Amino acid sequence: MDSTETKESRAARCDFDKSVERCGTDSVKWSHYDEGVLPLWVADMDFPSPQPVIDALRERVAHGVFGYGMEPRDLRAVVQERLQSRYRWEVEPESMLFLPGVIVGFNLVSKAFGEAGDEVLIQTPVYPPFHAIGKNVERTIVSAPLVRASGRYEVDFDLFERTITPRTRVFLLCNPHNPVGRVYTHRELERLAEICLRHKLIVCSDEIHQDFVYEGYTHIPIASLSPEVAAHTVTLISPTKTFNIAGFHISIAIASNPEVRDQLMATAAGVVPSRPGILDFVAANAAYRHGGAWLEQLVCYLQDNRDFLARYLRERVPQLRMFAPQGTYLGWIDCRGAGIEGSPAEFFLREARVALNDGAMFGEEGQGFVRLNFGCPRSVLEEALERMRASLGRG
Repeated sequence: MDSTETKESRAARCDFDKSVERCGTDSVKWSHYDEGVLPLWVADMDFPSPQPVIDALRERVAHGVFGYGMEPRDLRAVVQERLQSRYRWEVEPESMLFLPGVIVGFNLVSKAFGEAGDEVLIQTPVYPPFHAIGKNVERTIVSAPLVRASGRYEVDFDLFERTITPRTRVFLLCNPHNPVGRVYTHRELERLAEICLRHKLIVCSDEIHQDFVYEGYTHIPIASLSPEVAAHTVTLISPTKTFNIAGFHISIAIASNPEVRDQLMATAAGVVPSRPGILDFVAANAAYRHGGAWLEQLVCYLQDNRDFLARYLRERVPQLRMFAPQGTYLGWIDCRGAGIEGSPAEFFLREARVALNDGAMFGEEGQGFVRLNFGCPRSVLEEALERMRASLGRG
């Protein structure tokens, strides 16, 4: 969406192989563990954000006044155009609600529909904050686990429908799925939507990784299937993962049904900030307007990293198995054949000095797995894999 040659040329010069020193920058990713540990855990990439985002923030900070702000005048139109051009999804500007984060969004949806003790349906293994909703908003979490079949994770639709009870109010969809990397097909989404509509569930679709989809796959927003599906869906998107600006707090909840929007706003009143901050809006606006060329190159780089990771495990560490993710920059690695006692994440932290997410955080189906973030320079990924391979020889 960048119409200026200067910004395009700056993006074209981006070097994703270049390492950026993040120690000493108050980075959660790099400060959580001891010095010398390679952190490939939290979903935070090690690449500078697009230069137009940096320039826009620098210009706004130089102004020096940071009073109450409002959304940029044309931001909704920019998002609308982006969703139409990338995903063929027609969204009206008034259907958008700006929130301070996707996690806030799915907690808000879960609280807005139903009462204490009602059920929220998830598909495990899945992003740990999904599990925390039960405690956060007094809901009961029920799971219809994904199944491993034919080189990928799939939905057991019979199990999915059997899991729904008269107290199930919300289905939380994660697409692309974190951590297993599935990008759901049109047929799968249609079947999920049909079941949810028949049981009168609200679908809350976390699509924060929608821009990280690799060759041969296509992201389809579930709300784009039909007006009827859209009327029962709240879709959560954000520029924060896409443009590596996770330190800013901004997301967009898209709900075409005005009654659903009104319920969300009523639930949020006095609890959730009424709008993101000035710099959050500045970063999002610049990213959506001028980050396209940067993103295109980034996805190519991440796909090469994904392929390198898959090839390395297959050829050099066959006891660690992974279905190559169709989307996200996260590898979901099965360590159960490696002869590791206890937590594989603890083993690799201790023996390889590599920090990974423990699969058990994603549900009991994740026992014996780790999640690896390959959103980093290739040299860092390669060193981490070499350390992991060597540690298995010592363990």
